[in-house]
Amino acid sequence: MEVLILAIYSLVVWLVFIKFKLLPWNIYSQVAVVVIALAGMAATILVLNVVAPSSNDVRVLNYAVEVVPRVTGRVIEVPIEGNRLYRKGTPILRIDPEPFKLKVKELEATLVGAESSAAQLNQDLRAARSNTQSALAQLGLARTRLKQSQQLSSEGAGAHYDVESYEADVKRLEPAYHAAMAAEAKVQTELDALVGGEQSAVAATRAQLEQAQWELSQTVVRAPADGYAINLQVRVGSYAAALPFRPVMTFVEVDQQVVAFYNQNELTKVRPGDEVEIALPTLPGKIIKGEVDSIVWATGQGQLQASGVLPNLPGQSELPPTAQKYAVKVRIIDPERNFLAMGARGTGAIYTPHVRPIHLIRKVLIRVDSVTNYLILKLH
Repeated sequence: MEVLILAIYSLVVWLVFIKFKLLPWNIYSQVAVVVIALAGMAATILVLNVVAPSSNDVRVLNYAVEVVPRVTGRVIEVPIEGNRLYRKGTPILRIDPEPFKLKVKELEATLVGAESSAAQLNQDLRAARSNTQSALAQLGLARTRLKQSQQLSSEGAGAHYDVESYEADVKRLEPAYHAAMAAEAKVQTELDALVGGEQSAVAATRAQLEQAQWELSQTVVRAPADGYAINLQVRVGSYAAALPFRPVMTFVEVDQQVVAFYNQNELTKVRPGDEVEIALPTLPGKIIKGEVDSIVWATGQGQLQASGVLPNLPGQSELPPTAQKYAVKVRIIDPERNFLAMGARGTGAIYTPHVRPIHLIRKVLIRVDSVTNYLILKLH
């Protein structure tokens, strides 16, 4: 585009000074022509990079999920193929469910026993209450007999032996009564230990059963989102472990992000909603339309790691690191129209509302980049 502008400028100079000789062609006019050309080109480039900044680092990013099973076991089926589109929830891996089924059956039987034991506690409580009442009645009778024998003995109408006998009965029946009360309190405490309205042993067993049922359901691993299984290496007979550092496959989601990286002084006029055009080598000759979604005003150079020591400043003799670029998230207007390959990189431009006529230069340049993407410059 700069060459075209220079060509038009040269044509105008030739017509004015050479062809029609409207102005004299001398050393002063020659210097003026060159200075005006250089100043005009410099001003155009400087203004263009502010009102319509461009980037040669536009990237298409996809989320990649490392699939890790929630349970451990032997793989019995891999019902998918690599690099094929699958919808969210589609089974992508099956683990041998037999050990988990057996665990569920075991806990179901344990739950029945716990519920039966909880029902038995009610009967135990009634029996314990009957024992307490019986012990209390016997103790009350023994105390009454003791009181009567003591009264008769004091009046000389009864034998001292009877008093000693009833005293022995009271001392024998009091521990029995206290033991019956303790047994009743123990059963009552077990019945009062409720969790969510259920006896504690029943609730604990039910929770274990639900955990086992959940683990059984996790023997079928499903697609976390719409996407593709890339580098599918797992095979039937493999051992899948529920460990975060041993994923069984990588699942690439369909949802994408387009991010363009700009120097820190190129985004002074850029705002969300500004028009964006992108050219990618994977789509030569095409211009992808979009708009600015947001600017990520953060880089790694602005982060300090949490530490108990003060950060060291760069030495005065050291050169400072190159300033990192800021990322601009781009929202593609019609994503269904063009397929954006994961990892594709290209060029892009943002058109701000300022000095719109000069945007034409950037639009031409971005279209030239798109056409040159047809060129494959290699000999082998």
